[in-house]
Formats: sequence, structure tokens, C-alpha cells
Amino acid sequence: MKDYVMTTLKTLTCQKRLFDIPPHVTYLNAAYISPIMTESAKIGKKAVATKMHPWEITINDFIDLPKKACAIMSKMIGAEEHDVALIPSASYGIGIAALNLPLKRGQKILLLSEQFPSNVYPWQVMAKACGAEIITIARPKNGDWTTALCNAIDQDTAIVACGQVHWIYGSKLDLVKVGKTVRAMGAALVLDLTQSLGVMPFSVRDVDPDFMVAAGYKWLLGPYSHGYIYVAPRHQNGIPLEENWFARKGSEDFSGLVDYQPDYEPGAGRFNVGERSNFMLNPIAIHGLEQLNSWGADAIEAYVSKLTEKIAENAKDLGLIVADKAYRSSHLIGLEFRQTMPKELATVLAKKKIFVSMRGNTMRVSSHIYNDEHDVDNLFSVLKELL
Repeated sequence: MKDYVMTTLKTLTCQKRLFDIPPHVTYLNAAYISPIMTESAKIGKKAVATKMHPWEITINDFIDLPKKACAIMSKMIGAEEHDVALIPSASYGIGIAALNLPLKRGQKILLLSEQFPSNVYPWQVMAKACGAEIITIARPKNGDWTTALCNAIDQDTAIVACGQVHWIYGSKLDLVKVGKTVRAMGAALVLDLTQSLGVMPFSVRDVDPDFMVAAGYKWLLGPYSHGYIYVAPRHQNGIPLEENWFARKGSEDFSGLVDYQPDYEPGAGRFNVGERSNFMLNPIAIHGLEQLNSWGADAIEAYVSKLTEKIAENAKDLGLIVADKAYRSSHLIGLEFRQTMPKELATVLAKKKIFVSMRGNTMRVSSHIYNDEHDVDNLFSVLKELL
């Protein structure tokens, strides 16, 4: 395996040929939503067509597709296949975590400043119901979220909820260090890796989160409304967010479905979303995961980090603020304006078919395996004219 990764790191190049991105389009916006590969689209069309002939859908189709998706995801994160379940969104997965973690009056839930809402609202509701307190960690000037977060974790901390990178600024966290600090204080760790999984190395063995969720339509090159949850073995006897029939033991025997079963599927199976067999979305998601695993997160990170560094250097030359290099992620970077962002900027970029995201007074630029230096040059040729 090590030899394969080393070879991949040396040879991985821009994979734009696998996508339907026209030459005149500069798409630096994977953190918003990624394109799927051309082959994934073909697979998706074939999958949609199966609904035209439902008599050809077998019991095995109900079982094999979700099982395969969970198996590939478990390989990506270093988990066992039965530790992973399918969910439709990050918020669904955070909801499962909130339902299954203990919280007492006076305890604290730690969040990052300007964290994505799906990983904030459930904790606000939970804290209010339990008489607990939400503690928001202020953004450090240099981007070192790890130190700021770890310093705030104490004996009164019940839950720490964060990501691997900040979704606006792209500053990364050392989740191994965060995980150790959380466990030392007897707290729980809930991770939303929607903005990093697949392009940054991550292992549940190293971090040991209680729950990890990720939506699949961004960096995982998958469809919308399809995602994943990792549930640590210590929580696998918990309460699911819904009671769907396929989560019960023996449900693959369709002839015995009215022989109602009190027992759930083993592992994380009880947490699967209803209709997890999704015959249309699963094949697209599986293809994206298979391709990502064949490249490897290390190789992808090595490739996109060169683009991100070029973006950072160009941004600093224009007087924009970026996180210190030591704390920047490889694939997502926030370019913050010292004064107010020009109102016409988003419109001008879109007219020139250059796509990034505007978040407050920050321009978020996110490159994936289909981007190259030409894309970066296109972006900054326009920025230099306007700034």
C-alpha cells in the first residue's frame, strides 16, 4: 500500500479530462458544490433508467448498493464497514449525534466562531433544553484554531463539535490533538468533515471521534442528498433518528416483514436513513468514492496544495488577508478584504465564467483535482484589474 501511495504522489496530475468543464469556465468552488465526473453522470443515467423497469430491481439491489457505499467509505476513514451508515445530509447526522450524547445542566458545548449552521443549530436546541451553555471559540488572527479550541476544553466540557477545516477561511485543525484533549477531559467529539473528507487524510483510528458526518456533494464528487455517518462502537446501541423498516434485523427477507423484529441491524445499521438503497444516487456516489480512494487523499492533498499556495501568494500581493501557512488547509482558502469587498466583484467574475464563493467579507476559493494553475491565473487576472 505504501508503494502505491508513493507512486501516486509522484504521478498525480490535473484530472480535468474526467469532468465536463468547458475550457472557458474557471471553477474554483468545490466547497460550494463539486461537479460529478462524466462517467458518474453516465452511471447515473443508467441508474435512473432502472426505475423505468422496476420488475428488474431485485432484493439484492436493495442490499448491495448501500453496503458497497459504506464499505468504500469505511476504507477511506480507516473504519470497519459496520461502523458506517448512510444519511441524506450533514444535519441529519448531527441530529443523530445530539440525540445520543449526554448533556447536563451547567455543562458546555464548544463550537467554532462562524461554524456552518448545520453543526450549530442542533447544539443550540440541545443546550437550551438541557440548561447547558454554548461556548463559541473566537477566530484566531493567525488561523490556529487547534490551540484556541484545545485551550478551551475543560472538565465542564461535554461536547466539542467542529470540522477539519473552517468552511469560510480554510484554516485547518489538528484533529488528532483535539481528539486527545477531548478524551482527556471525558468529553465527546462530533466532526462534520463535509469540507475536507476525501481531499485531506483522516482516520478514525487516530482521532477517535464519537460521531463523524460528511455530505457527499462537495469534495466526495457525489450527488446531492447523499452522505455518511461514522458511529463509534461505544454509541452503536443508541437511538436512531427514525425507525425505518430496513434498519431491523432480518429485513432482507421481504416475505417476513410483518414478523416485526425488536432487534436492529448490527453496528451502525440502525442509524441508516430510510430508503438508503436509493437506486439512483448510490451508483453515482460509489463511483466518486472509488475514484477518490484510487488516488488517495495524500496524493490529492499534495496536488491541490500547490494551487492553494499559489492562490495565497497572489492574494497577499494584492493586500488580501489569508491564514498563516502553517494553519492553512491544502484545498480551501479564504481571501479576506481589509476594506469592504467591491460590490461588483461577484458579478464581474461570474460574467467572465470564473466561479468562487463570497462569504461575508471573504472570498472563498476552493480547488479540486480538476483545477490547474491556469485556473488560478484566470482568477487573479480579473482581481488585479479590480483591486
